[in-house]
Amino acid sequence: MQKSLTEYDSDKILARYIPVARNKLVKSLKEIKNPKFPLALKIISPDALHKSDIKGVRKVSNKKELEENFKSLISIAKKRKLKLQGILVQEYFEGQNFIIGIKKDETFNHVILFGIGGIFTEIIKDFSIRKCPIDFKEAESMLEELKANKIFHGFRGIKLNTKLLKKVLVKVSQMPKKHKNIKELDINPFILNEKKGLAVDSRMVLI
Repeated sequence: MQKSLTEYDSDKILARYIPVARNKLVKSLKEIKNPKFPLALKIISPDALHKSDIKGVRKVSNKKELEENFKSLISIAKKRKLKLQGILVQEYFEGQNFIIGIKKDETFNHVILFGIGGIFTEIIKDFSIRKCPIDFKEAESMLEELKANKIFHGFRGIKLNTKLLKKVLVKVSQMPKKHKNIKELDINPFILNEKKGLAVDSRMVLI
């Protein structure tokens, strides 16, 4: 029997291995102390694993937007009768969007996928795959295999911490050693800029 984890539960496991955006799960506005804007707000519910499909993700830039959008998300959850774990308050982080995934394959067992992430992942379909676990050199070859690999070589002045990205790929590829019950893991996006990289959204299916 398989179990799909919410982003909050998935992030707790991920944070043992790779950098994850700081977040806090709250039930009320009062629990949000000294917010540093901008922030992301997300509905966390096992009934809404694809949050953007129900407008369950918001970016807020000030206290007024925070209050309005928090109430709006609670209202969506009530209208849809979602089993609500809470609202995730997450630091907002900018950079280039990538997808990192793990799939349990019938032939190769666990494989790792890396590619261009964000909302256009399924349209662009620019990714590379390796059998888990990988080493630093294999992580490097995964980056170079992308059609958009110029992004790692200063294209249009873009600077990315590729050393960190490769380390993250290696770490994620090692997760199935300890968590053999991972059927699927999607980190989308993993956001990377010149200084650092963070997992900003994740979903995990266990068997």
